[in-house]
Amino acid sequence: MEQSDRASAVAALRRGIELGMTHIDTAEMYGSGKAEEIVGEAIAGMRDRVFLVTKVLPSNATEKGTLAACERSLTRLKTGHLDCYLLHWPGSHPLEGTIRGFEKLRQDGKILSYGVSNFDVEGMEEAVRLAGKGRIACNQILHHLAERTAEHVLIPWCERHGIAVVAYSPLGARRFPSGAVLEEIAAARQATPRQIALAFLLRRRSVFAIPKSSDPAHVAENAGAAAIALTDDEARRIDAAFKPGPWRGLATA
Repeated sequence: MEQSDRASAVAALRRGIELGMTHIDTAEMYGSGKAEEIVGEAIAGMRDRVFLVTKVLPSNATEKGTLAACERSLTRLKTGHLDCYLLHWPGSHPLEGTIRGFEKLRQDGKILSYGVSNFDVEGMEEAVRLAGKGRIACNQILHHLAERTAEHVLIPWCERHGIAVVAYSPLGARRFPSGAVLEEIAAARQATPRQIALAFLLRRRSVFAIPKSSDPAHVAENAGAAAIALTDDEARRIDAAFKPGPWRGLATA
């Protein structure tokens, strides 16, 4: 969003909030903090309506570094707390220190929950072991119709442990994997292929999707997916057209 016209980006975020898309995800890495500043402007006066998430860079994720990074993010976001704080991806600093930082922030009321991003099953096992049961709120991963490998092992593991899965780039970023099946189902539903693709991901209760758009019209289109409940037959057709493929480890952007 930091690469878009700022006024348009703010308008798109506010439109999303109005439509009930209240999970807003950002990171200190995006635009070196500029994206957080845009989010801060967009949520002014509406903070209580938003589930606000940002992420700490692995290079900053020592215990003290995590505390300092969070304070910088809070300043840019113009808020006193985060609803969830994530480690952006596994890094070289010991995860134990990062989690100690998360726990200190949680105890101080600076964050209400914490999780990770781009972690595989082995990483998740370590995170749960270090943090304790019920502490890791979510794992944010790349997940869309053309990238479903996480469905083999990772998503079922998270489901068994009560950990939410947050799908980033749920429309495949700039490579939306359209096709005849999506087109046909969309036409029958008076919807768009993108709405059908999002509805397919969202049919799994453990999965949350965070499609990005700086265009208010596209935001409204994305929001419409929440009202679509695919039939079993529709889901089977999509599943057959976009098979998960063989497990090859966790994919990242």
